[in-house]
Amino acid sequence: MIAAQRVAAQRVAAVLAGHSLAQRRSEDDLLAQTDRAAALDLTQGTLRHLGLLRGVVAQMAPRAITDGRVEALLLVALYQLWRTRHAPHAIVDHAVRTVRSLGADAATGFVNALLRRFLRERELLLQRAAAAPEGRWSCPKWWIEKLERQLGAHAEAVLAAGLEHPPMSIRVNRRRISLDDYRARLEHAGIGVRRLENDALLLERPVSSTRLPGFDEGLVSIQDAGAQWAAPLLEARDGARVLDACAAPGGKAAHILELAAVDLLAIDVDGRRLDDVERLLARLGLSAQLRVADAAAVETWWDGRAFDRILLDAPCSASGIVRRHPDAKWLRRPGDLETFARQQACLLDALWQVLAPGGTLLYATCSVFAEENRDTVQAFLERHPDARHSELARFPGSGGQLFPDQEHDGFYYAPLRKSDR
Repeated sequence: MIAAQRVAAQRVAAVLAGHSLAQRRSEDDLLAQTDRAAALDLTQGTLRHLGLLRGVVAQMAPRAITDGRVEALLLVALYQLWRTRHAPHAIVDHAVRTVRSLGADAATGFVNALLRRFLRERELLLQRAAAAPEGRWSCPKWWIEKLERQLGAHAEAVLAAGLEHPPMSIRVNRRRISLDDYRARLEHAGIGVRRLENDALLLERPVSSTRLPGFDEGLVSIQDAGAQWAAPLLEARDGARVLDACAAPGGKAAHILELAAVDLLAIDVDGRRLDDVERLLARLGLSAQLRVADAAAVETWWDGRAFDRILLDAPCSASGIVRRHPDAKWLRRPGDLETFARQQACLLDALWQVLAPGGTLLYATCSVFAEENRDTVQAFLERHPDARHSELARFPGSGGQLFPDQEHDGFYYAPLRKSDR
């Protein structure tokens, strides 16, 4: 437990200093498998509830904690005392020992006193911290206020979803095995699932990929159920020429190939992440042309042949998947939404040039903010009179917006059809 606590505290400290969790993956190699899972759980749990935990610390600490390492360790230990079943005395003891190992001996008494006070006054401290919106929802104030303005009464459900553990869904590779046959294998393995409308299988409880039958053989992939709408909504048919414009980490590209025999070009600006796409496709027994490229700079990669279908899973705030990537809500700033919207507009305008007449570009984000979704699409339609936004009959009244719930994360989808005249 002490190794997991220490690594989780290091990761939380990095996020508080403005770095994403993706930049901390190298530490995984130093941990045993059990500690690796525990460190991930502690890191994400602490960040999901960071606003509340900070509210608790503010009540007990007379002054701001200037050492970010000590602050992060204290937050992780408080989360452990609140939400895990480990012995409280062991959590406190490990935290004090870790502080000492950091060379912050002067803070050992402070950390010990605060953690023990939390054990005595836990319910009152939590209640007071939750009285403020930032504590109740563990989101920055601007984030909460924006959701309340845009979503009204529905904002509370979206904010509440962000505090929960994310659901786990899997996607069956139907080029290798039928959905019914794979469900039978899951049942035999004692793994309970429920089939959703888009054929995603929602697990009753998360499991390691090592427990999924045939995972290494490419029978199945782990993918959120909301993300599994992209390939069906693209409606690519056998023989179609398809572009996945921001392909990494590759789940949507793989799904497209599982559903139809298409000529797929998958590009991404990040070569290391495109390597992940290559490994994924190899595991699943699928093939596509992969290329490191900036989708907006079409003159650097396009061969002049138009695409029948384009998937643009655009860079965004990730506001719809913060329970899965809780660092995002603490790293984002209000001005970031405008920056993302400009980038999204640039990508849409560029890719529209390479779409064949009568073709469809599916615009997608994992955001719940209107600036990146409805507003971006509306502005695009005003710039391009040859574009038509097709309403999604599968999501009546939603405008293409899926909000996070017990089945899936938050996503937005807008099919844009190009006039054939």
